[in-house]
Amino acid sequence: MTLTTRTLQVLGAFTARHPRLRLAEVAAASGLPLTTTHRIVADLVAWGALERAPDGTLSVGLRLWELASLAPRGPELREVALPFLEDLYTATRENVQLAVREDLESVFVERLTGPDAVGVMTRVGARFPLPSTGVGRVLLAHAPADVQDAALAVPVRRWTERTETDPERLRALLAEVRRAGVAVSDQQVTDGAASVAAPVRRGRGEVVAAVSVVYGTARTTAAPLVPAVRAAALGISRALAARSGSLP
Repeated sequence: MTLTTRTLQVLGAFTARHPRLRLAEVAAASGLPLTTTHRIVADLVAWGALERAPDGTLSVGLRLWELASLAPRGPELREVALPFLEDLYTATRENVQLAVREDLESVFVERLTGPDAVGVMTRVGARFPLPSTGVGRVLLAHAPADVQDAALAVPVRRWTERTETDPERLRALLAEVRRAGVAVSDQQVTDGAASVAAPVRRGRGEVVAAVSVVYGTARTTAAPLVPAVRAAALGISRALAARSGSLP
């Protein structure tokens, strides 16, 4: 095992559920000896990748956030998309989300919400399996065939009684997403919450992201939200095309 691998294992010990850890907890989570963990942590703290609180607990440092901000698929996309996401939130007052695909997961790069919006399980930076969410279905529907095959070969977690887990029915749903240009995920992840999502394209073809509104099923339905979500996705696509100098 290389030093790089061990260092990544140390950083991987920090999660949304465990953002602060003591040295022994980092060692246990990374599977490394305490002495090795101590040396790596000391280097990471000195560089700024980790920060040590007065009580001795460790957390991810701002230097990593600074480095992550250089990733073109996150901050650049977010910068272009944010005005359209804000307009979409103003029009709906519901959760507005922007996600990209990485391997077999969607990664949320932006989320806007308000005090009256329905509760959701996602957050900025979070990853989620593709088949069940609105943004995930959009991203999967427009992914290469081998990615679709790999995603549907893995058992789909049943989040609610409505969660679709059958691979063939999911393939049919993905085909409908491509035909309709939007995905509707009705209480697939959270009871009482549904989403409408649409693809964001760069230029004429490649789908690079998905935008969605997550709403409470007790308040509204998908139908009145579809035009707004489509308009936001188209606006972001055109803005990306203008920035890159290509046609929408």
